[in-house]
Amino acid sequence: MSLFDLPLDELRSYHPESTEPDDFDAFWRRTLDEAAEHPLDAVFTPYDAALTQVDVYDVSFAGWGGHRVHAWLNVPAGAEGPLPTVVNYLGYGSGRGLPHDHLVWAAAGCATLVVDTRGQGAVNSHSAGSTADPYGGDNPQSPGFMTRGILDPDTYYYRRVFTDAVRALDVAGAHPAVDADRIVVYGGSQGGGIAQAVAGLSPRVKAAFVDVPFLTHYRRAVEITDKDPYQEIVRFLSTQHGHAEQVFRTLSYFDGISFAARAQMPALYSVALMDPICPPSTVFAAYNNWAGPKEIEVYPWNGHEGGTGVHRGIQLRKLRDLV
Repeated sequence: MSLFDLPLDELRSYHPESTEPDDFDAFWRRTLDEAAEHPLDAVFTPYDAALTQVDVYDVSFAGWGGHRVHAWLNVPAGAEGPLPTVVNYLGYGSGRGLPHDHLVWAAAGCATLVVDTRGQGAVNSHSAGSTADPYGGDNPQSPGFMTRGILDPDTYYYRRVFTDAVRALDVAGAHPAVDADRIVVYGGSQGGGIAQAVAGLSPRVKAAFVDVPFLTHYRRAVEITDKDPYQEIVRFLSTQHGHAEQVFRTLSYFDGISFAARAQMPALYSVALMDPICPPSTVFAAYNNWAGPKEIEVYPWNGHEGGTGVHRGIQLRKLRDLV
């Protein structure tokens, strides 16, 4: 790894020109209104995870298109609710795994909703998923998820993912252990990008923890990194000639920069200056546009792993202060 992006002083003031479409808000309003036509139908089934200090629920609910989405809800055993709650979105390729994979927030006295990412967690992942993506779009795609349905914003994969993620807030708030006014969204990499999007789409979010976020400033990302998953877009364009304009138009509806500009709640970001997967300039492009109070922890000598346990400690202290 090496420093391959802009110097830190330039990153702190980096504001790329907006590529946001004029109907960005209308698109997302229509998307969420369509999703709301389906009853949430949240189901919480007690699950024996052999954990004495945490009560676990196997959760399912209706996401985009009424498709069933799965999650875990971990609640500190014996805690007097309703509790502050962390809604946890997952990294690229990962599924919800098992309840004991997600104990840190419960150890801090918070409930945790761990949301599956539809279609993921079946290949090249240590964390199994339980949620299908029944709709695959109408165009050819590169292996992976980045180009699924990419020739039309209505059919793009992350339209469904972000909608599922927003509806997960209502799912969390539907459980009596959860304080719906104290929900923090959290994620790293893809999960960070999802948390960023949800914060821009829903006023229900109390605060956001956004680690080394993916799904941000797509055009620059594909031009300066040769790493997946952004390279899935490059491979698609290398064979699907003539589609670049449409691809980047679609991606403009899903860019973290635009969601950050609409997020009013406090945010704690992290960025790693040697990250070849989510380049630092793409992270700062969103962070610098975040509309609410914000802080960013910079890890100069780290790659995509970010600040690891050190940063988790910072998040835990911040969580204690916020909620």
